[in-house]
Amino acid sequence: MNRNRLLLFAALALTALASFSVNVQGQVGKSLGIIDANSAAEKDLLGLPHMTPAIVKGIIEKRPFMSIVDLNAFLLTQSLTAQQAAAIYGKAFVHINLNTATREEIVLIPGAGNRMAREFAEYRPWRNFAQFDKEIGKYVGPAETARLAQYCFIPINLNTASDEDILSIPGLGPRMLREFKEYRPYKTIEQFRKEIGKYVGPKEVARFERYVTIQ
Repeated sequence: MNRNRLLLFAALALTALASFSVNVQGQVGKSLGIIDANSAAEKDLLGLPHMTPAIVKGIIEKRPFMSIVDLNAFLLTQSLTAQQAAAIYGKAFVHINLNTATREEIVLIPGAGNRMAREFAEYRPWRNFAQFDKEIGKYVGPAETARLAQYCFIPINLNTASDEDILSIPGLGPRMLREFKEYRPYKTIEQFRKEIGKYVGPKEVARFERYVTIQ
């Protein structure tokens, strides 16, 4: 291969990489009524199907759950059936990371099943929810695509995310938005833990950390 062709291939690769970087927009899917099990208020958890005060107390003590699989395992130890847990997931959930979620996580989304587990994995890496709407919209209509999106998130780049993207993290308000932005540029996740840990406890830092990335 001659030098000119090598230079051409290198330029094309850089262009593709730049295009990918520009179009990455991490965000949490817009809720159509689903609440976040890791941040929901006690009264909201008590309003869920099949919930008891004892189960709600256990959920609050054990939060944050690092995945929906962890929450599911806990609920099944509380004498709930898989069907009863599924009814809860129609109202509350622990968001899945579209780029890393396992099949076990994806199939816990009500109505997702094996087919969506396949499609979610096929189109990785997910860059933004416009891509999700386009690709998943090939298989289901807009309403169902929007319903599925609310169970998911695409990791939010701490150094470039917009205010809107950061505020899509459940339970994160204007104060924490300011703190997230104040310490840019983040170089390591340890830096994030240290700086944000000045304002909230370790459990809340861990909950926020699920949604973010450093690029």
